[in-house]
Amino acid sequence: MLIYPKIDPVIFQIGPFAIRWYGLMYIISFIVCLFLCKYQLKERSKKELYPFLENLLFYSFLSLIVGARLGFCFFYYPDYFFRNPLEIIAIWKGGMSFHGGLIGAIVGGYFYIKIKRESFLWWADLVVVTAPIGLFFGRIGNFINGEIYGKPSNLPWAMIFPEGGPIPRHPVQLYESLVTGLFLFVFLWSLRKKDWIPGTKLSIFLIFYGILRFLFEFIRVPAQSFPLLLGFLTMGQILCIFMIFFGLILLYIIRRNLIKELL
Repeated sequence: MLIYPKIDPVIFQIGPFAIRWYGLMYIISFIVCLFLCKYQLKERSKKELYPFLENLLFYSFLSLIVGARLGFCFFYYPDYFFRNPLEIIAIWKGGMSFHGGLIGAIVGGYFYIKIKRESFLWWADLVVVTAPIGLFFGRIGNFINGEIYGKPSNLPWAMIFPEGGPIPRHPVQLYESLVTGLFLFVFLWSLRKKDWIPGTKLSIFLIFYGILRFLFEFIRVPAQSFPLLLGFLTMGQILCIFMIFFGLILLYIIRRNLIKELL
């Protein structure tokens, strides 16, 4: 068993103003994704698109934050937040959903891109190959907070988390940071120069992340306020099923050239 390295989630605080590791991870993710997207534009000799990219990522990032918070509130704890709607804005108390953030980023990015009369799928492919970097830093933030821990385990690297009782548990945050973060990034980054039909890389991300996250849910303590579907499916797995399905459908219809208006 490994000792959980208890880290203060607050980096520093001045009065009511606090800088937290989890929030810092979002900022780092944004900066790294911006750098990597600019690198891709440079590879394609499209440096003139830097200003558009910066605006796109800014609005997508804001939409991601809103979507992540709303997703956490209404995907996982709808009963509580319907009774306490003012708590929705209390993001300093924690609680963000990847799937909600993904929906928010896609919706926000889509509307900005279409207003500017650009290709949504082309830009989505450019950005999505960097998305796992955000997953990597996000899960590190979860680990520092001691949240989203795994089920009991007797493996040598199991840890006792402050909020998980005296039982050693899977450090599932670290598993996900490595697999859905670093591994998936290396895989998608290796595909960035593939001259595929726009939307293909987005589809691959949706399918692969959906499958990996679905599997990790089996060793993760469910975070929801209602019973598991069919007695074993978590809300995270249900959302992953929709994610995989959408990725497969998108891959099919772009291959069949059925949504030209998105190109």
